[in-house]
Amino acid sequence: MTIAARRCTWCGTDPLYVAYHDTEWGVPEYDPRALWEKLVLDGFQAGLAWITILRKRETLRAAFDGFDPEVVARYDDADRARLMADPGIIRSRAKIEAAIRGAQIWLDMRDNCEDFSAWLWSFVDGQPLQTRPATMADVPTRTPASVAMAKALKARGFNFCGPVIVYAFMQATGMVNDHVEDCVRCDDVRAMGNPSNRV
Repeated sequence: MTIAARRCTWCGTDPLYVAYHDTEWGVPEYDPRALWEKLVLDGFQAGLAWITILRKRETLRAAFDGFDPEVVARYDDADRARLMADPGIIRSRAKIEAAIRGAQIWLDMRDNCEDFSAWLWSFVDGQPLQTRPATMADVPTRTPASVAMAKALKARGFNFCGPVIVYAFMQATGMVNDHVEDCVRCDDVRAMGNPSNRV
């Protein structure tokens, strides 16, 4: 069986998508800033295909100052206008506002000695959930954990974080390992979730 035949089918054959599947999707992420960036990007995905975000990710990073919460939280009307005029990003005023507000919430949590990473990971008891679905048809679009996380994020003031978006975020950041059982990445990602392998 070829490597391509042993990948999750959702990534298809697009080289960018394949690289994302093979190197990022499902890898446990614990860095608070990186988790916030991914949450913002998943919010920008709302109503769009993830490949669209992947193709614009570097442009989005440049436009949002590397997704540095300290900088984004201080964006003013001139920054909003700059972003709305940038054809390289998703020019949604509501999504731009959500990113700015999210940065402000992230900073508030940090300044109140709340670890954004630990808080998010608490919804899976601090360890990746290992699902080993037989096929992609066995992978849900939401779970009780994603519903709970979405509700908590909204209570904090985050937007574009419904249960489906949040579940995609949880999959991408390794809070849940949804690589199908015969995927070439399934066991590798499973091993990364072992606490003894955490760097």
